Amino acid sequence: MADAARAYAALGWPCVPGAHAGRDRACSCDRIGCPDPAAHPVSAAWAIQATVEPAVIDRWWTERPEANVILPTGRVFDVFDVPSEAGADALARLEAEGLPVGPVAHVGDERYLFFVATRGAPVDEDEWWSCHLDCSPETVAETPGMRWHCRDSYVVAPPSVLAHGRTAGWIRPPQDAPLPDPLRLLEVLADACEAL
Repeated sequence: MADAARAYAALGWPCVPGAHAGRDRACSCDRIGCPDPAAHPVSAAWAIQATVEPAVIDRWWTERPEANVILPTGRVFDVFDVPSEAGADALARLEAEGLPVGPVAHVGDERYLFFVATRGAPVDEDEWWSCHLDCSPETVAETPGMRWHCRDSYVVAPPSVLAHGRTAGWIRPPQDAPLPDPLRLLEVLADACEAL
C-alpha cells in the first residue's frame, strides 16, 4: 500500500490512509456497523491532511502498513462511480466511439470508477452534484446508481483490500495523458445507468 500511495503522490494525486479489513470484523475502525467497511479515511481530518509529500506518506504507512489508500476528489480529478454492469457497457461504448477515456478502476465486482478532470467549484451549481447523502438534486433521480465524487469527497484506490476479500484494481491505469472532460463522459455513463 505504501508503494501505491507513493506512486499516486508522484502523479500529483494527494492521498491519505484508509481503514482496512479487520481480522475479526469487516472494518478496522471502531465504529459498530461501519457503513463503508475498509473504504473510508482513518482520520476525520482527511480533507486537510491529504498530501503528496513523500516523508508524510512514508510515516503514515510505516505506522499503518495495512492501511488502504484513499484519494480525495475535487482537487486533481473527479470520479464518476457507477454500477459495474453500467460501467462495463459505458467503457465499451466510449472505446468504440473513440472518445477519450481516463483511468478506470473497479471496486470489487460492484462498482466502476471513471477518473475525469475536476470541475472544482463550478459557478453553476446545477451542473454537478455531490455524492453525499445530504445532496439530492433532481438529476440524481434521473441517473440511478451513479455518484459523482467531486469536492469534499473521496474514493478508495487500487490496490486496496476491502471487506470480505474484495479488492480495488485498475481496468485502465493512470497515465500521463490529460484527464477527460467529465461532461463528455457524463451522457454515456448516465445512459448506461438508466438502461439497467
